[in-house]
Amino acid sequence: MAPWDIFHTGVAERLDISVGIVIVGTGLLLLLLWIPLRQKPGLGTILNALEIGLMVNVSKQFFGETNNLAVRLLLVLAGLVVVGIGTAMYLGSDLGSGPRDGIMLGMTKRKFFGRFLSIRLARTLIEVTVLVAGQLLGGKVGIGTVVFMFGIGPLVQFLLPLVSVRQSQHA
Repeated sequence: MAPWDIFHTGVAERLDISVGIVIVGTGLLLLLLWIPLRQKPGLGTILNALEIGLMVNVSKQFFGETNNLAVRLLLVLAGLVVVGIGTAMYLGSDLGSGPRDGIMLGMTKRKFFGRFLSIRLARTLIEVTVLVAGQLLGGKVGIGTVVFMFGIGPLVQFLLPLVSVRQSQHA
């Protein structure tokens, strides 16, 4: 599972509610962090905040788990690539980022310790932070979690300029 999934699952188990509801609630709370980062919501922000959680609840009914290590590794790598491409495409459309990605983009526009952060570094810092929180909530970390945590930031940074509608300032 990705770090955000570990976090969402941990909160859901602690509160005894669905993961989808936690995703929506977390997204709405994260929008408050946009204020100091001066991020502006768009259509994509609202759709992402509300629909992702609902789709997770629906999709969990159709997909199971596998114990086959080769299949699991293939799914981790395929998932990383699909999420990386999807993230770059929707951010590149310039219709508004989701709550989590808005924090990442906001972090790239503010100086930290005298310098601006790259998407790669901002996303990795967020993933590490969320993973620690998820572990404190009882989440279990696997090799896929670590691969995603360190792979998604560099992948999005690489892909974003390639799929953006306009030349991106974020990379």
